[in-house]
Amino acid sequence: MSFPEDLTYPEPRYHGDRGEVNAAFRPANTPPDISSPGGGSTHYLATNESTGGEFGLYRVDLGARAAGAKTHFHKAMSESFYVLSGELELYNGEKWVTGREGDFLYVPVGGLHAFKNVTDEPMSMLMLFSPGAPREEYFERVGEMAQRGGEELKQFRIRHDSYFVEDFASGAE
Repeated sequence: MSFPEDLTYPEPRYHGDRGEVNAAFRPANTPPDISSPGGGSTHYLATNESTGGEFGLYRVDLGARAAGAKTHFHKAMSESFYVLSGELELYNGEKWVTGREGDFLYVPVGGLHAFKNVTDEPMSMLMLFSPGAPREEYFERVGEMAQRGGEELKQFRIRHDSYFVEDFASGAE
């Protein structure tokens, strides 16, 4: 097997000679950080704060027939979805695809995407944002803000780098 001679890695950010003890462990039985009445929950596995802005990783459990998120995009971060269990309908910007256990969808910055659980069973997935962003307020308040609707919801979404197609349907952007 031949290996490329000209590999390029990012510039070092750690400059010590011996390494550090700085890993963070989160047991699987840690209660969710957010729970919703419809059987959904979100676990903050790695946040913007805990990774120094490198990425955000969340386990999201959706109940049966959960609405998920309508078509949107992000200007500052990519988003990835990895299905742990159940099924999830994923919009890849062109069409809806069914994600099942082990399936993965990567959405680059600016990529249209959406997701929803259309089955009668719960599902679980990992969501990865890169680089990391302070998404926790978004997850914690999006339900409340959706109830308010209108311009307040639109500005909340924009504040959290979430540009929903429905917010700009009249071509305002």
